[in-house]
Amino acid sequence: MIEPIFEVEFAEGSYGFRPGRGCHDALREVDRLIKEGFTHVVDADLASYFDTIPHDRLVARIEERVIDGQVLDLIRGWLQADILKGLERWTPTGGTPQGCVLSPLLANIYLDRLDKLMAARGLRMVRYADDFVVLCKSREDADAALGAVRAWVTANGLTLHATKTHIGGRVEDARFQHDRVPGQGFEFLGYRFETGRRLVRKKSLDKLKDTIREKTRRNRGDSLERIIADLNRSLRGWFGYFKHAHPHVFQSIDGSVRRRLRSLLLKQRMKRSHIGQGLGLSRLWPNAYFAEHGLFALHEAWAAARQPR
Repeated sequence: MIEPIFEVEFAEGSYGFRPGRGCHDALREVDRLIKEGFTHVVDADLASYFDTIPHDRLVARIEERVIDGQVLDLIRGWLQADILKGLERWTPTGGTPQGCVLSPLLANIYLDRLDKLMAARGLRMVRYADDFVVLCKSREDADAALGAVRAWVTANGLTLHATKTHIGGRVEDARFQHDRVPGQGFEFLGYRFETGRRLVRKKSLDKLKDTIREKTRRNRGDSLERIIADLNRSLRGWFGYFKHAHPHVFQSIDGSVRRRLRSLLLKQRMKRSHIGQGLGLSRLWPNAYFAEHGLFALHEAWAAARQPR
C-alpha cells in the first residue's frame, strides 16, 4: 500500500527491489556511464546495512509521507519484533527484519536521500539496495564524491566498510586500478568491470565451480543423463544472470565441466573393463558426445544469444 507513495519520488539511479527494474538495468547503466567517460569509480560498501538502519530516523522519514496511524503502527510493530537467537531474546533498536516483504522498501526509503544528494551534486550514482557505485570523470570528482558519501553515512547512523570502500582510478592506458586493493577494476552485482570488459567476479565464479565439483563427484553413482540434467539446472540459471560477461569465461567453464564428466565416466567404466587405458579421454568422449546427451554449453548459448532475431 505504501510502495506507490514512495516509488514516484525515488531517484532515477536506484534499481533494487523496484517495479520494472532489476540488476541488469543497473549493470547496463554502469556500462553506459563507463563508455561516456565516467571511469573513476567510488566503490562503497555499507557494513551490515540492513541490520543497522536506525529505527527512529527511518520511521520519521516514513511519517513525512504516511499519516495513517494504523499503517505506522504496523510498520513499527514489524521493526520492533523481538529477535530470538538460541536462548537469547531482545528487541532491536535498528535494522529491518530479514525476510520481511517490507524490508527492501524500507531500505530504499532510508537511502533515497543519499541518492538525491549525489544527483544534486551532479554525481552519477547507481545503487541496487545497499550495493552502490558512484561514477565520475576525474579523480578530483571521485575524491569529492567519497567525502560526501562518508559524511552522509556517518550523519545518518550508518558505517562504511573500511576495507571494501575505495576509489578506482584511470591510468594512461585506460585501465582501472585500485588505490587500496591489489589488482585493477571494480566489482558490482556479481560482475567485475575491468579494462573495458565485464568479467565475472572471483567469488561468483568460485561458487559455480564448487557446485560443478559437487555434482560431478567421481564416486557419484547416477547415470550420465541424470548428472547432466542436474548440472544443466545450475548452468542455465548461472548463465541467465552472467550471460553478459566476457565470453572467455564460458569456454573455460565448458572445458572444466567436460573434463569432470570424462573423469567420472572413466572411473565408472574402469570398474567394468580396461577401456580408456592408453587413450586420450577426449577421444573416448569428445565434446559432441556430451552435446548429444544434452549438456548445456555456456559458450554456445552465449553465441546463440548474440545472433539477431
